[in-house]
Amino acid sequence: MEEAQVANKSELQQKVKDVMSEVAKVVVGQEYMVNRLLIGLFTNGHVLLEGVPGLAKTLTVNTLANVLHLDFQRIQFTPDLMPSDLIGTMIYNQKQGNFEVKKGPIFSNLVLADEVNRSPAKVQSALLEAMQEKQVTIGETTFQLDRPFLVLATQNPVDQEGTYPLPEAQVDRFMLKVTVSYPTKSQELEVMRRMSNMSFNKEVNTILTKEEIFSIRDQVNQVEISESLERYIIELVYATRSPLDYGLKQEAEYIQYGVSPRASINLNLSAKAVAYMEGRDYVLPEDIKEVAYDVMNHRILLNYEAEADGVTTKDIIEKILRQIPIG
Repeated sequence: MEEAQVANKSELQQKVKDVMSEVAKVVVGQEYMVNRLLIGLFTNGHVLLEGVPGLAKTLTVNTLANVLHLDFQRIQFTPDLMPSDLIGTMIYNQKQGNFEVKKGPIFSNLVLADEVNRSPAKVQSALLEAMQEKQVTIGETTFQLDRPFLVLATQNPVDQEGTYPLPEAQVDRFMLKVTVSYPTKSQELEVMRRMSNMSFNKEVNTILTKEEIFSIRDQVNQVEISESLERYIIELVYATRSPLDYGLKQEAEYIQYGVSPRASINLNLSAKAVAYMEGRDYVLPEDIKEVAYDVMNHRILLNYEAEADGVTTKDIIEKILRQIPIG
């Protein structure tokens, strides 16, 4: 029985690598983004993607949905979008003489909320409520959302005119905030060759099923993390809240608010997912450090002095990681 479980675990870990390879048949050079999307999927956490237009964010998510055989919906957020456009509404059936529920695009496995900061607060709240509660109420009926359910929201950091930036309390609900960067020269050359070929085949094979995704979640949950590493996570989190206690005098002048308890929870979960995807059943300090930026960068609120001095959350997190000892 135990040998069968080990074999099943090895098989699923290999399939995770195959997912990366299969997505790479279509998408060039976004391995980091795909890795973070899989971390979110395997730990039941939502992901916020930030990057300029044209970096294959939508293509990557769409391709990943096909590789995982999951239902996919892309919602373009606009200033005139209504909550009912997202979650659904009640419509009157003239033949039957009654109202019927028409479900919205939120009823899917992978939901891409494109340019989420383009929609008003009501729509953002409807999305974030669905993310948190995993359910939607239409009329007087509450519907459970499909499982797995993962929201991937994108933000354009360049054109901020006429946008509705997500409040810090709402951004905190995203497990990870991933900054999507430009491809390298060689990667962009390959992108140009592929996408300028009008007969390029974007079809991919299905690698994982829903049942296997749930099995992977169970296995990630069983990854061991030592008490010393748990305490290390707590120290990292508290260093953002009370930097002076950790000798971070310069950083204390720039941090307005530290990270919330969701940061410690998500550091733990993300580190376990990284360890699992590396083929280990235990967490190393490097796993925590690898995900620290994506977990904490949107949860640290800097003041105007930091902006004036050109200090970013990345600078703060890097200094904290250097300053806090392990164990």
